[in-house]
Amino acid sequence: MTQPHARQVTHPQRRTTHEVANQSPPRVDVNEFSTNPVLVEGLATFGADWAVPHLGPVGELVGSAAFQADARAAHARPPVLRTHDRWGHRIDEVDYDAGYHRIVAHAVAHGAHTGAWAQPRPGAHVARAATFMLFAQIEPGHACPVSMTHSVVPALRTTPEVADVWVPRVCGTGYDGRLRAPGDKPGVLFGMAMTEKQGGSDVRANATRGEHIGGADYLLTGHKWFCSAPMSDAFLVLAQTSGGGTSEGLSCLLVPRVLEDGTRNVFGLQRLKDKLGNRSNASAEIELDGTVGHLVGEPGRGVRTIIDMVARTRLDCVLGSTAGMRQSVAEALWHVRHRSAFGARLVDQPAMTAVVADLALESEAATLTALRLAQAHEDGVSEGERAFARLATPVAKYWICKRGPHHSYEALECLGGNGYTEDFPLAMRYREQPVMAVWEGSGNVIALDVLRALGREPETVEAVVAELALAEGVHPAYDAHLARVRRLLAGAAGQDPAVLQAGARQLSEALALALQASLMIRFAPAYSSDTFVSARLGQERGWQYGVLPQGADLSAILERA
Repeated sequence: MTQPHARQVTHPQRRTTHEVANQSPPRVDVNEFSTNPVLVEGLATFGADWAVPHLGPVGELVGSAAFQADARAAHARPPVLRTHDRWGHRIDEVDYDAGYHRIVAHAVAHGAHTGAWAQPRPGAHVARAATFMLFAQIEPGHACPVSMTHSVVPALRTTPEVADVWVPRVCGTGYDGRLRAPGDKPGVLFGMAMTEKQGGSDVRANATRGEHIGGADYLLTGHKWFCSAPMSDAFLVLAQTSGGGTSEGLSCLLVPRVLEDGTRNVFGLQRLKDKLGNRSNASAEIELDGTVGHLVGEPGRGVRTIIDMVARTRLDCVLGSTAGMRQSVAEALWHVRHRSAFGARLVDQPAMTAVVADLALESEAATLTALRLAQAHEDGVSEGERAFARLATPVAKYWICKRGPHHSYEALECLGGNGYTEDFPLAMRYREQPVMAVWEGSGNVIALDVLRALGREPETVEAVVAELALAEGVHPAYDAHLARVRRLLAGAAGQDPAVLQAGARQLSEALALALQASLMIRFAPAYSSDTFVSARLGQERGWQYGVLPQGADLSAILERA
């Protein structure tokens, strides 16, 4: 018999299939300041051109590969709560990735927290705003304690004996993330613990109690629903105080994590919030049980004491959203300039050109608005500037922070599938942007604050309208919109409160668009301002990014971005 032939075995033969082509190179070691002409020019426009030499190194730092690696690590390895040590002692500590600590140390060293207070001069708050935005552009979570430390200074200054001790500490440029006696640290950071589970934005519903024990000291008992940055060195807390010899009420108190003698204050961390974004920064529910607090401001006037702090943290929400827009534009443009499809670079294909140009316009308008607001918050400004800031801050906070999530989504889509992965920063940014719209007053709270300013402080309306009038007579669409704004403001006077409240968002949006358009007309190149005004206020404006008027000079807009 013949033997069957042996079966032939075919072995795999490796071929080259994984050559990487048509991917954008890493966007690292880019100076984020010098490559952002809107920010560079804005410093001169709003009185801080002296800060340009100082901000170049900051831009180089935050654009470096090492800083970006720390930012990625801080989000990939979020904070971990440790309530007890291994022997069972209560310690109430939060462990952060080492990259987070390095980022905070850099931000503090460059004055992103209190540089404007530590070295006051004309334009100091504009320069500090630019510094803050550069750091927040790459890693937004650390900006929370940095912002609160900046914003707390006016509240501390209401009480000289508190300010004498704590203002020099917050102005320090050293950072030590450990829990130590505040006097032993090279600088301190502040957090806040205002809201409670039953009240949220209605802080007057707070149930935390403060029992007077002598002098300016109280013992606090209560539960706080959101405590931002719980490893900070001290916090401002609202509590219902009594026993101080006068009729008290909701008061503001400074609560140290560690007392002056090194004893840890009672500050029970119950759990960390599992947040949508802002994951590098811890937020906690805390329990106060015989916790030492020192009165800041007058007893029973807690809201009045913190009102300037709230205004400044709202400004920082605008700065944070604006920083996120810049990151989104920079990453989207980097991708479309290096990626090709259907025979051409993405950036050269008209549909994509319009989208990224529109994203750049939104970022430019937000940047001008943010810097103009910072200018209005400078020390020693006129009463007119104060009135402008009082109304313009919630108007800008309402609009820019709401535009942030949509803006980041559209930028993410420019990267296609890459944008939807955690390997690229825009997924993080998409999760991050909503926090600025929620923190320090969500949309309705801010819109109602706009109404409050209109009703109680008519000088704020006069100041904002005077600002808007500076751009009148240049663009017909803007003039028509400004006329509409004037009608809305006139109609608000004497209107039924329920009707007025229902229209609060419409009025806030109209004011915000007018403010942005006026700043673009006055301070941006004509090719940018004409396109922005037509796209946002013109008859053929669209709902989505990328709906721009025909004939717009999109190449110039993108070159500027």
